[in-house]
Amino acid sequence: MEIILKQDIENLGYKDDLVTVKPGYARNYLIPNGMAINATAAEKKILAENMKQRAHKEAKVKEEAAKTAEALANQTFKIGAKVGENGKIFGSVNTIQVADAIEAAGFKVDRKRIVIKNEPIKQIGVYEADVALHKEVSQTIKFEIVGE
Repeated sequence: MEIILKQDIENLGYKDDLVTVKPGYARNYLIPNGMAINATAAEKKILAENMKQRAHKEAKVKEEAAKTAEALANQTFKIGAKVGENGKIFGSVNTIQVADAIEAAGFKVDRKRIVIKNEPIKQIGVYEADVALHKEVSQTIKFEIVGE
């Protein structure tokens, strides 16, 4: 029996997958619990249309992320920090400060998508971080820690 999954099910498939299962499993468990629907011709057409629209939207988002990545690649962001003797920073620089510096330059980036290389940063200097702008688009950026 063919069904369309409405949510991810372990060892079976992901949301909007068209899968074949035994009729009893579909009728007695998946469909009554709202995990799947019967794959009729009409439901298959609706699924195909939804997937096409989703792919179009996803392409737009990916293209926008690629443009942002290209713009980020050519910049070095400056982050001010209180510095003691010998160029040591009081505390350390984390993703929050990096995200604020990127946002101050006019780009919107979620701090949870930033991974600083060679953490923790406790000295002034130039460092790198990876920024994931999309699940398929990421960019390495440079940022400089300067004393205030």
